Amino acid sequence: MTRALPPEWAGERLTVVMPTYNEAANLPRMAETVLGLPLPGLHLKIVDDSSPDGTGRLAEELAEKYNADARTPRMSVLHRTEKDGLGRAYTAGMGEALREGARFVAQMDADGSHPVHALPQMLGTALATGAGFVVGSRYVDGGALDEDWGLHRQLLSSFANRYARAVLKTRIRDITAGFNLWRAETLHDVDLATLDSAGYSFQVELKFRATRAGRHGIEIPIRFEERTAGESKMSLATQVESALVPLRLRLRSRR
Repeated sequence: MTRALPPEWAGERLTVVMPTYNEAANLPRMAETVLGLPLPGLHLKIVDDSSPDGTGRLAEELAEKYNADARTPRMSVLHRTEKDGLGRAYTAGMGEALREGARFVAQMDADGSHPVHALPQMLGTALATGAGFVVGSRYVDGGALDEDWGLHRQLLSSFANRYARAVLKTRIRDITAGFNLWRAETLHDVDLATLDSAGYSFQVELKFRATRAGRHGIEIPIRFEERTAGESKMSLATQVESALVPLRLRLRSRR
């Protein structure tokens, strides 16, 4: 159940950046759920990497629908010409959100794995505490993974977090989490254009750079669900990059 925020908090300019690639089966439900939240200041930005299944075209149709009777646009679509990594898609979308004046920017997947209802709590946590970013965490008390995840995937996810935390000496329990909310000031401090990670390791690099810039993060527990339709985009190359990025960040920080 979504708990309502005070009106002055609910109206904060929050842009949810949602990268897509072949997510036509999931996008209508995700757009309806996100834009149905009691957050009048929320804007949904789809970043589509020229999906062969027509996700980009569908996103434009949905944006036209949700913007028709709105005073300000509720949804927009950023089209990219190639699929060159989740991290670069996020960098493009988050950068555009900042240029448009968003005060908070949230990241979330289009596959239904992240609990949409937690967004008001994440925004409220940031406003109540002054945190520079809020992480929807699977690995703090109360957090959980879907039971449909196989043991292999659970162990791999847990190991990836422990490995990155050990290398980077960070207290963030879920440093690989992809469900995060950022203050605009934090993203300006990090300077998105200077991030190197192209794939899922973008999540690790962004949190590490934010904490190095003096921005405090808070984790709230979420339940991470199995995707509702489609296939995972995790490849071997992405897994290799995810293993190398923490080492690279650690070496750079020592210099």
